[in-house]
Amino acid sequence: MRWENLAPDSEHSRADAAPFGADAVTTRTFDTPEFAGVTFHEIRARSVLDRVPGASRMPFEWTVNPYRGCTHACVYCFARKSHGYLDLDTGTGFDSQIVVKVNAPDVLRRQLAAPRWQGEHIAMGTNVDCYQRAEGRYRLMPGILAALRDHANPFSLLTKGTLVLRDLELLRQAAEVTDVGVSVSVGFTDTGLWRTVEPGTPAPERRLEVVRTLAAHGIGCGVLMAPVIPFLGDRPEQLRATVRAIAAAGATSVTPLVLHLRPGAREWFMSWLGQHHPYLVNRYERLYAEGSYAPRWYQRRITRQVHDLAREYGIGPARAEPPHRLRPAGHPGAGSPASPASGAPASRHTGPSPSGPTQLSLL
Repeated sequence: MRWENLAPDSEHSRADAAPFGADAVTTRTFDTPEFAGVTFHEIRARSVLDRVPGASRMPFEWTVNPYRGCTHACVYCFARKSHGYLDLDTGTGFDSQIVVKVNAPDVLRRQLAAPRWQGEHIAMGTNVDCYQRAEGRYRLMPGILAALRDHANPFSLLTKGTLVLRDLELLRQAAEVTDVGVSVSVGFTDTGLWRTVEPGTPAPERRLEVVRTLAAHGIGCGVLMAPVIPFLGDRPEQLRATVRAIAAAGATSVTPLVLHLRPGAREWFMSWLGQHHPYLVNRYERLYAEGSYAPRWYQRRITRQVHDLAREYGIGPARAEPPHRLRPAGHPGAGSPASPASGAPASRHTGPSPSGPTQLSLL
């Protein structure tokens, strides 16, 4: 396994050093049903702040990823290719060989305190999910959120995991001192589709319950309707059912994102498609003939349909505006009126807010 190939993405590490040493890796398995067949590679990272490459389409510059690999096992996950850098399998290996940065909270706290750090926005959960099952055992996110809170550093997180509710109080505390965005990913509510393409994730209705619970505690939550899967999850009745459920959960916004198939993910997804829906293989090859992204006409069509449905059900697309800070009780400016369009509480928190058919990294 080529741990030495993990060159750092962060400018806060030496350019010629790996983010951890090969002698700092501990491999573990756990004899519990939820981790059957899963191997964890515990590392002590030198840096956890990663800079997003300049050529990326992402609307943020910095990320923190305490895990690599993901037991959500989403067949379309773009991050699969990153496992190849470790000589790990990008298919089942990505789902079952999980790299854990066990010292991530301490390293992040140190990096946030460095004079060179300017308090830029940090996005989490845009590579692999910070709240995948491993987080229940390793509990890295409470320390990460506490560090961000203590440094009043703005951040956003995207998740398919219900475990985020464990950290609700930390999110609330952080939102009192800085801008906090929370988004949940729900691309569809079709149970049959969910079981086959996202087998390790909580069911869509459980994720929407996260949205409902956060809203009940004054933390507005947007939904990334992602991915919309061509020919499997894009029928008008499917889009309507999903937007209706998202609106009923009290989401502050809904942003549709069409499936994209980068190298690494593309091969795994197409293999799955050939096994489960072989009649669609040729249609996908034509639709994605030009590269990783569906044609713009298709993206625009889905975006228009979802936005029309969102207006019908009383919610709008994500707006290109920063999230609003939650003011403590008695703070000047507290108690501002709710948005009549969304029915959101007085303070509304949204994740990165693309407009139109922008492509984000999905879980």
